[in-house]
Amino acid sequence: MSDRRPLMPKATAVWLVENTALSFDQIAEFCGLHPLEVKGIADGEVAQGIKGMDPVTNGQLTRDEIAKAEKDSSHELQLAESKVQLPPLPQTRKGPRYTPVSRRHDRPNAVLWLLRNHPELKDSQIMRLVGTTKPTIAQIRDRTHWNSAQLTPQDPVTLGLCSQIDLDAEVKKAAKRTERDRKDSGLDQDKAGTLLPASETTASSTTAQILAPKAAEEAPEETPEQEQARVFAKLKGMTSPKAEEETDEDDSKPEDSKEPDGE
Repeated sequence: MSDRRPLMPKATAVWLVENTALSFDQIAEFCGLHPLEVKGIADGEVAQGIKGMDPVTNGQLTRDEIAKAEKDSSHELQLAESKVQLPPLPQTRKGPRYTPVSRRHDRPNAVLWLLRNHPELKDSQIMRLVGTTKPTIAQIRDRTHWNSAQLTPQDPVTLGLCSQIDLDAEVKKAAKRTERDRKDSGLDQDKAGTLLPASETTASSTTAQILAPKAAEEAPEETPEQEQARVFAKLKGMTSPKAEEETDEDDSKPEDSKEPDGE
């Protein structure tokens, strides 16, 4: 794509769409626009109210060049050489994007669209694309904007606030920054956030073996003394309290209390 561009590229694109049979790609290449933006011009969604400017009348394009491009869709339009050599313009620092007064009420809708569809964009990038301020972006993000209930997300390219080329460039820049930050943080992109393979999750698990309960250990053999003590303890437990009381009463009677037999 050449660095030389016609004056008023959108107005030139409007004229070429309305008065020639050139393809969208040819017009986009010549005017420095995106093919989708040229398609939006043809559909009446972009550049509404812009009057077309004839590039042939102002000497930027020739009829022969247009006819040659119409016959061959792969031919790129070449800007005619200017007869007047203009001095190079001094490089000035690029300031904030100027937004026409008639489009300024659409900026919040464009900001909302960018926040929803391209959250990777920085506030500074949104400011460059739409020409808004950082407090306005923060209010729309936090839904504290005074007109938050009435905002509807709208494509800034469709609204004419920026070009598709500028939007693609900012999105590509944000994607590169995100990828660089991910590599710097040491995250493995191939493994992070992935599920286990199906071969591992569906693998047949080993069947649990049902083991028989261990046989109780045989009690050690008792000695004759231990067996005798165990039998006496068992018999003592089986003795009733009544028998014990009778035994105690018999033991308490003295032998002298017995009456002598009569002669």
